[in-house]
Amino acid sequence: MTDLITYQYAFPSALNPAGDQEELFLAKYSEIEKNDNPCYFWGKLTDPFITARCLITLSNVVKSSFNLSPAELAQLKDPIVTTGNGLIRFEGFSHCAGVYARVDVLPDGHDGEFPANGTTNIDFNQPMITALSRISRNENVVLSVGRRELSLSHNNEKIVEKKVPLPAKWIKGLSTVQFFMAASEKAFSFNRTEALQLFQSVPAGKTKTDYYLILRGNKPVFSPVQSASGICIGGLHRLKLLEPLIPYIDRLQVFPHNQQQSTTWQLYFGKLRFSFSLSRDAWRGFSGEGAALESLIEAVPDAWIDAVDKYAYANQTFNAALLAVNEGVALQQIDQIAGRLSAMGLLGYDVAENQFFYRRLPFKLSRILSLNPRMKEAEKLLAENKVTIVAHSGDRTEAKVAGTGVDHFVIIDGEQERCTCTWFSRHQGERGPCKHVLAVKRKLTN
Repeated sequence: MTDLITYQYAFPSALNPAGDQEELFLAKYSEIEKNDNPCYFWGKLTDPFITARCLITLSNVVKSSFNLSPAELAQLKDPIVTTGNGLIRFEGFSHCAGVYARVDVLPDGHDGEFPANGTTNIDFNQPMITALSRISRNENVVLSVGRRELSLSHNNEKIVEKKVPLPAKWIKGLSTVQFFMAASEKAFSFNRTEALQLFQSVPAGKTKTDYYLILRGNKPVFSPVQSASGICIGGLHRLKLLEPLIPYIDRLQVFPHNQQQSTTWQLYFGKLRFSFSLSRDAWRGFSGEGAALESLIEAVPDAWIDAVDKYAYANQTFNAALLAVNEGVALQQIDQIAGRLSAMGLLGYDVAENQFFYRRLPFKLSRILSLNPRMKEAEKLLAENKVTIVAHSGDRTEAKVAGTGVDHFVIIDGEQERCTCTWFSRHQGERGPCKHVLAVKRKLTN
């Protein structure tokens, strides 16, 4: 499996003058299509200045990396855009997949129409970014996601092809980051002045130790001194990507993961939201966390996946109660379905709305399941009959898994899992189960 998936755009994204307004065309590419409509959204941006600044910051995120080589940094990356339910969502990761960012253009942030719901990879080229930086507060800007035939001239027949690599890390990250966001709860809410003061306490240069978000008196600060009530943040220097947006926000809210494995920073601009999630450490990407692996253990019937796919595509949200009624699925099975769909990348998570949203990936879903090496290794262990259940009673299971020259022993006791392998010893379950635990769990479900 290659680490890059190459897309070819039929034309480049561009910001074109059209009378007294400017039209922002975002070239799209998708491996799959729900319909033949060439346009997902067409309309006027009601706050083009802030929208442009958010998109530039998103572009800075996808151009950044905190653990890759200069050669890897040279590769271009392009965000993913989802339209539907009155919202336009732009998503992207840093090259290392340790930073996730999303721009949500809310219903008040545009005055337009959605000819089709969908998700696609978009071309974020440098000329378009440069044009965005020139947008002022009073300009009239029309956004088009995809190609709207009536608004393009047919006189120029030149087709510009641009190859854009989509990293496998992004695909895995999309199937993981929502698990962390869904397990996060709001801890702090700051106004603009408080947020500006907070970001003034970000140290210069690259931070090599953990910092903690605390309240000193009534003032929020970042401190290198551990605090029981503070929020732990690894790789604090990554927050500098947000600094250009802080002077424009209405408020900033912070959502730490319930086990401090990530933090999500939500910036509110009235008509837009900007979500920014950091992995636990700068060297850890969301793509390698393994949060989705548990949801891949038990098979979900294809009929359920197909039904939910159709339901969510039509509604653009995941409403568990309504789905249970409409599709005749028991409520206790909804969490299992939601986990499976999230693991497949079909569901994203909105911490502001506290609910999942639907994204129809611009790449084939079969690729998601092939990008989990621990799960593939677990399947191989089962196929080679290397898993032996030694004892099983109630919620407790003891098993032996044959390795290369050594046997590994697994104990599953309720929600507690242990394994004698090096992976478990190193991570203690913080980055998802090891292949031996996965293999034992898979065997128990067969």
